[in-house]
Amino acid sequence: MEERYESGGVRGILHRPARPNDHGIILTHGAGSNCNAPLLTALARAFEEDGFHVLRYDLPFRQRGGTPHPAQAGRDREGVVEAAGVMRAMVSGRLMAGGHSYGGRQTAMAAAEKPDLAAGLVLFSYPLHPPNKPEQLRTAFFPDLRTPTLFVHGTKDPFGSIEEMRTHIAAIPARTDLMAIEGAAHDLKRAAGMVRQVIDRMLF
Repeated sequence: MEERYESGGVRGILHRPARPNDHGIILTHGAGSNCNAPLLTALARAFEEDGFHVLRYDLPFRQRGGTPHPAQAGRDREGVVEAAGVMRAMVSGRLMAGGHSYGGRQTAMAAAEKPDLAAGLVLFSYPLHPPNKPEQLRTAFFPDLRTPTLFVHGTKDPFGSIEEMRTHIAAIPARTDLMAIEGAAHDLKRAAGMVRQVIDRMLF
């Protein structure tokens, strides 16, 4: 069952499973999207069907109606922490946190800052670097990330190749896994039907 959720600065869509497994997951969007992105919606419905409570939510920059800005990224990470708090109050089992692109990056950075944020992360299309700018890496916090993390990444993603991803996630001291989606680009449209495999490989 899907219902609108808005409370305490957290805004999104809450999915309540018919047969709960006591676990929960929060999912957020990329820089150019919102919580109603087709990928997030498909993921949330599949997780719900598997028994998860799911909150797909808008980051603070989207609630403001603007675009991401480095000066405001800290507030977006606070939004991740707030969403995790909402879900933690709903479930007695483990909490997963995930996001697509920018949302996944801010989720991972929040987890590096607060190791107890979640039992595990699932990051879709992590933006390792801007397209055609491999020298501008977004990995400075990787050595501080101690939460088990699954990366789901397309083989045609211009924000980082599979080989680059493998090289750089080696700096993360926690357990990691890389699930390559053959032929998928940054939007990961081909991953929407692979949630069962994602769930099976989640590290929590």
